[in-house]
Amino acid sequence: MRTDMTRRNFLRSGCLLIAAAVTPAGVMTFVNASSGFAGAGKNFKPHAFVEISPDEEVTVRVGQTNLGQGTHTGIAMIVAEELDADWEKIQVRMALAGDPFKDPVWGGQFTGGSTSIRHRWELIRTAGAAARAVLVEAAAQTWGVPAARCRTVPGKVMAPDGRSLSYGTLVPTAVTLPVPQNPVLKAAREYKIIGSEKQRLDIPDKVQGRTRFGIDVNIPGMCVAVIARPPHYLAEPMVFDAEAAKAVPGVIEVVPMGDRVAVCAETTFAAMKGRRALKVNWSKSKHADLDTAAVDKTLRAGLKRKGAVAQSGGDAATALSGAVKTLEASFYVPYIAHAQVEPTNCTAHVEKGRCRIWAPTQGQSTAQSVGAGITGLPLEKVEVMTTPAGGGFGRRSEADVIEEAVSLSQIMKRPVKVMWTREDEFAHDVFRPGSVCVIQAGLDSGGDVTAWVHKIASPSIMARLMPGNIRNGVDESSVDGVTTMCYSIPNRLVEYVTTDLPIPVGWWRSVGNTINCFTVESFMDELAHAAGRDPLQFRLDHMEKGSRPHDALSLLATKCGWDKPLSEGHGRGVAVTDCFGSSAAQMVEVSVHRGTGEITIYRAVCAVDCGPAVYPEGITAQMEGGMLMGLSAALYEKVEFEGGGVKTGNYSDYPVLTLSDVPEIEVYIAESRHSIGGIGEPGVPAAAPALANAVFAATGVRVRELPIDREKLKA
Repeated sequence: MRTDMTRRNFLRSGCLLIAAAVTPAGVMTFVNASSGFAGAGKNFKPHAFVEISPDEEVTVRVGQTNLGQGTHTGIAMIVAEELDADWEKIQVRMALAGDPFKDPVWGGQFTGGSTSIRHRWELIRTAGAAARAVLVEAAAQTWGVPAARCRTVPGKVMAPDGRSLSYGTLVPTAVTLPVPQNPVLKAAREYKIIGSEKQRLDIPDKVQGRTRFGIDVNIPGMCVAVIARPPHYLAEPMVFDAEAAKAVPGVIEVVPMGDRVAVCAETTFAAMKGRRALKVNWSKSKHADLDTAAVDKTLRAGLKRKGAVAQSGGDAATALSGAVKTLEASFYVPYIAHAQVEPTNCTAHVEKGRCRIWAPTQGQSTAQSVGAGITGLPLEKVEVMTTPAGGGFGRRSEADVIEEAVSLSQIMKRPVKVMWTREDEFAHDVFRPGSVCVIQAGLDSGGDVTAWVHKIASPSIMARLMPGNIRNGVDESSVDGVTTMCYSIPNRLVEYVTTDLPIPVGWWRSVGNTINCFTVESFMDELAHAAGRDPLQFRLDHMEKGSRPHDALSLLATKCGWDKPLSEGHGRGVAVTDCFGSSAAQMVEVSVHRGTGEITIYRAVCAVDCGPAVYPEGITAQMEGGMLMGLSAALYEKVEFEGGGVKTGNYSDYPVLTLSDVPEIEVYIAESRHSIGGIGEPGVPAAAPALANAVFAATGVRVRELPIDREKLKA
């Protein structure tokens, strides 16, 4: 593992491409969610989401983490639309963890699954519309006219005779009135803010350097902890030199924590020096033979075992045996890291009667529960302040750093900020799992797919995080994208085999879809080629007409110029995904250098159908970032293992996409008739198979393993 990566060397090696950024103006002003429903006091608070002050300011409180996806701006746009607010008077504030901000579908407060808007679409609209209805009633009572005869314009209520009252002047009356539970919502044709172009509300503060991330939190009396962690799985500290660590200037205390040892100091640098001085002697690895080759062997061996049936329809075996033509292919994808830019961190302060947590977390409910469990306090006494996050991609849904910070604060009896280093991030990540599969399919005389048999072997994410979600031996997140594929194939059999490895795995942006879209879409391309049919039309022919993926792929065909000739030596590939309530179809155009096997990407085009497009600029940015993240994983990313632990140590041996790799990108948003979908994750899955299929079109070489091996292309 390389641990000598410096900031200077990192910047020399090339600009890192950041696929997602972070959060809104004023986000460090935290508001207690429990204040949300009261319509009393100086301000009008019809809902936890909405507050209007007499000075005309409209505050939208958000309980979901802004990880750069534009959610805070999108939610504010929905409220402002239904409220008929003056957009210039809108501000966003991050709320504390609390019941009003829990997902109305899934029950907890967290950010993931592209649910922030799609699960709250009706709820957010209703909050804005209810506030507008109360303001209209307040104006009607002031004027002595029926509310039905009044109307709203941005920030004002208009009387039938042309008089107007601003929302701020109506606040004293509005706070005395009941809030309707089922207000009339606007029709889509009435939208003026939803679907319009707005500047992200967080951009000014980020550009000016005013945004404070979790890493920037500084509490009076705080110390910083850096923790020595096992260099290989299931190891424990046998001997360490606490006195040498405490001799380092600035070091306050050394705290054993089971399989870890924390060094608490006045500064991060002192804590890091103290950790080096510990010179921990770790127990021998219980998995000393675990290396990359052993991991790959274990995964592939899983395919030889009987799998649990994840999906069965028709008679796949009979259809396969009776097919005119059959194909079979195996695919492999490696473990990959989250590699977010801001290292994992959390600050906690356990006091008598309360616990406060500051963290760039994706899991507020989890953080609150962990804090309560450690301290013995009731949930309502654990305050979770969600800071801006420098990337997340699922990593920040984990509670490991929360547990460390709360435990150390309780021990140290003072605020403690736990800081992970970049090396900690790679060595102790919860990776996207490696996965292998074998697919068999049959074609009939017309070249249509009549049978699909798909067997997957991979570690289970849910076994660690949500064991209750494993049903009949199947981790549904591991087969997502296969059991939910967008193709109408009459005879299908999908099997899943859990492979046991000591490597922790977790949610990585788009979860199973990022793996299975690569395998399904690559194999669909092979089937189209075997049938002698155009790969894009072949896909359309196997979809239900009028379905969301059919609409997205049809839009892509129109916009990308699929039928236009390409430059000599160029190839283009196509892929489509249907996940998290949206469909994204993508085309990638490449050439491959014959001498080196290096791939040049010239153009990437995406067509997305996400239902109502609340914030088009944010949707475009998410599709661009998702495509680039998917391309990075396909071209470069793979975690290596050695000696029972992680060999990969830093960006120096985990290359990611850089600015020089970025192609021309075009994003087209469908004018959709479908329900609202998610947008943070659907941009990722189709990028890798579109790239792989483009490589085949340019070279005739099929890509069935990631990252793409340039040596094989050169050969």
